Amino acid sequence: MASTDFDEAKFQSWLIERLATHLKREASDIDVNAPLADYGLDSLYALAIVADIEDYLNISVDATIMWDHPTVAGLASALATQVAADQVATE
Repeated sequence: MASTDFDEAKFQSWLIERLATHLKREASDIDVNAPLADYGLDSLYALAIVADIEDYLNISVDATIMWDHPTVAGLASALATQVAADQVATE
């Protein structure tokens, strides 16, 4: 996905699927507003998710983003802001 095509709802769906895979849970069990730590997401899995996000969005993401925005909704919103800022910076 090109970062210029960022769709927050689509990203949330993708992230839920990735989390479900990493956490061995059903995607329907993941609440976008629940802290990811509630699902047992540890630092190793968090770093793997960050790497997945970087690959998916083709951007560089600070590893602390998972702790700064610990929900699916918060993470998607923060990444929408980052993608928009990156677009402005490259124009």
